[in-house]
Order: sequence, then C-alpha cells, then structure tokens
Amino acid sequence: MQLLSATADELVALAAGVSALKRANMSTEADLVRRLEAKVRALIPAAQESRLGVDEEALLEALGYAVRPGPRLAENVAVDSAIFEALKGPSRLRIVYRGHSDNIARERLVAPHGLLLGVRRYLVAIDLSKTGAVMRHYRVEDIDKAEVMAESFDLEHGFNIRDHARKGFGSYVNADQLTEVVWKFRPHAAEHARRFHFHPTQTVEDAEDGGLVVRFQASGLLEMCWHLYSWGDAVEVIAPDELRKMAEGHRRNDFPALP
Repeated sequence: MQLLSATADELVALAAGVSALKRANMSTEADLVRRLEAKVRALIPAAQESRLGVDEEALLEALGYAVRPGPRLAENVAVDSAIFEALKGPSRLRIVYRGHSDNIARERLVAPHGLLLGVRRYLVAIDLSKTGAVMRHYRVEDIDKAEVMAESFDLEHGFNIRDHARKGFGSYVNADQLTEVVWKFRPHAAEHARRFHFHPTQTVEDAEDGGLVVRFQASGLLEMCWHLYSWGDAVEVIAPDELRKMAEGHRRNDFPALP
C-alpha cells in the first residue's frame, strides 16, 4: 500500500520554504520545516523516489536554485520543441538528419518513442519508411530540422523508455552489444565507489584485498571509457576484454582526486 504520494512540486516548495525562512532570520521555523521535509521523504516509496529526484532537480533549475555546470552540446530550440510536441502526441515527426553513413542530411519520417539524455542525446524512434518496428537512435544534435505531423500513431506495444535505457551505460544503447562488465576498484577507492550507482543492473562485492568489484550488463563501451578515465588507476577492467584493451594505457596515477 502506498503511504504517501508526494509530487516534485511539493518537495521543491518545502525546500523553497526552508530557504525563505532562513532569509527571514527564522532559523527555528526553518529547522522545523526541514525536519518535516525529512519525514515526508522517508515515507516516499522507493519506486517513486528516483523519478521524483529527476523531476525535483528540473524544478529546482527552473526556480533558480540549481544549475548544471560543465560542457554540453549546443541546443536547437526549434528541433527540441518539435520533439517535445511529437512525444506528447504521440505524433509522427519529419526530421532532416545526417547519419554516420550519409554524405548529406536527408529527410526521414519517424514515430518517436522517447529520448535518451546524457553527454549525447538520442531520439528513440521507428523509421516509418522501413519494414519492421525496429527502434532506431537519432542523435538530436545531428537533426537539422524537425516538423510535427498531423498524423498520430500507436506506440509499440510493451515499449518502455526506462527499460530500453537499461541496455546502455550512458545514452548510447545497442542491444546487440550487451555484454557483462566487471570493474575492480582499488582499496583506497572502494568506499568512494560504493557511493556511485553505475548502472541499474549492478551488483557489488568486496574483494579479498579490500577493493570493490562491480558487475553489470550494458552496451556502450566508449562511454564507459570516458567515465573510467576519470578514475585514473583506481579502477581495473576485468571484463570484457575489448573494454580492457580500450582503457589500458589511459590509466593515470597523478589525478589529485576521485570523481
């Protein structure tokens, strides 16, 4: 039985209330509201908590309480707006897209099913010009134009964007490249690595030398390499061999801090 159904808006309002009370020098009242917020969060079902966390971050950004620093690809507002509208429909979407094998961008008519967000963003959609309902991935940054069509479509039965995303380490997903991944963190980095949730399918176990072994199933070896580099020589790739070879030679021992 669900004990509490809190919304991201309500949680953000509580946090905003704490900040407002502190600015008004009402520290006692601010502490009381903060304790109430902690009690509310403790009652939120685990299945709802992760989704609320994402929504709450977005609302905090909109209210000016949070910001995401770091590099990111430039946005095309018109394309982003069209994708947003098509996903809400759902409506067919006409895009002008340059794939890896294309010399020039060409037009495609697709049925959008979701977005994968990360260092790169991918539109997950079915190419309506091809036979078979195969989910394809289109890099949003390589979509020159997008137009929402009047025609709607039926979403692929059983498709779930969250389940689909679990097949990748980051935003790149290729179900045909799913593989078992095993990383071993050195003893001095083990406790720090425990604080990371590397992948939804991960399991962790203590190594005999005090290190930490992390296992999961995913695709996207290149994105794994990008992340592994930030750990320097504090992590060793046990499997797969292809990833171990990609990361070997790039493990530095002079980084002053862990990720």
